[in-house]
Amino acid sequence: SHEDFVAGVMISASHNPYYDNGIKIFSHNGVKIDDATESFIEEVIDGRQVKLVSDDKIGTVHAYPDALVRYKQFLKESVKVDLKGLKIAIDSANGSASVSAASILSDLGAELFALNQEPNGININTNCGSTHPEELQSFTLRHQCDVGFAFDGDADRLIAVDEKGQLFDGDKTLYVCGLYMNEKNELKDHTIVTTVMANLGLHKALNTLGIKTEQTQVGDKYVYESMVKNDYRIGGEQSGHIIFKNHLTTGDGLLTALKLCEVMQAKKKGLAKLSQDCVIYPQVLKNVRVQDKKKALENTELKALIIELEESLKGDGRILVRPSGTEPLVRVMVEAASDEICHSLVNKMVEKIEALKL
Repeated sequence: SHEDFVAGVMISASHNPYYDNGIKIFSHNGVKIDDATESFIEEVIDGRQVKLVSDDKIGTVHAYPDALVRYKQFLKESVKVDLKGLKIAIDSANGSASVSAASILSDLGAELFALNQEPNGININTNCGSTHPEELQSFTLRHQCDVGFAFDGDADRLIAVDEKGQLFDGDKTLYVCGLYMNEKNELKDHTIVTTVMANLGLHKALNTLGIKTEQTQVGDKYVYESMVKNDYRIGGEQSGHIIFKNHLTTGDGLLTALKLCEVMQAKKKGLAKLSQDCVIYPQVLKNVRVQDKKKALENTELKALIIELEESLKGDGRILVRPSGTEPLVRVMVEAASDEICHSLVNKMVEKIEALKL
């Protein structure tokens, strides 16, 4: 958005295998395009006839060789942090972080141990990165690193590994960075933006500290819309998409990693210690195939069961039923104090949906 381009196009498999490559389009101000424009472009690709412009009106596509240099410069200016003394493990998912993460973290003084940064066009996200962080967990422990960072293929999300080898997801990142920003009086209205999938444990931990949450539907673009509308400074998703609005319009895994390092260095503590008061509740999610998503969610008997089961949790858990964005599925999610309670309630919900033949 700092250059004179009318749009940006990214070829991206995101967190998926290479054969799911698609295109992600950004507007002239660096924001993901709105739903209506996206739908129109899809219709054109699918063969809808549109009025063509004359050749003198067609723009040009520019290579941008300085992009990486500018990006590194931007990150170093955004987060003034000295990483000397930190041992960091990274998993670049054989994706776009392969060309940036190691050099930036090393330049800032970290001792680096790197995995999966040899992309060959088809190994992106294959048993690695933020969706498969198991290898990074053992790698972090084996090399006695202070922290591990797993990026996804297009590096807009980050899942960390703490000093004990435990997973540290987007909810915990929101907690640690949000708390630090609040202490420095950088949170507008003491508010963090999350989606409806954010863990109940995050809400409870923030609530104890007087920090509020604003919830949106699932999707980082909806998080960003809420942030712009209300000028909130930090928001994100459990999956590791975190947006720092003072710096960027979208999630950026490397910026998020640097922000976590900033808190670790300032507090002289590891991520496990920093997040110890944020107790994450077990969460179980099941998908159920239905004939009509909208009709299923409006069913009176189903609504009554949700209320009854939520009341039985007495505030120590929650039930969320929502439609899949792309398939004829309803997603049933339960959070509760134990896995057993979660599975029991999810199964009751699924049995009800199937019995009602929704």
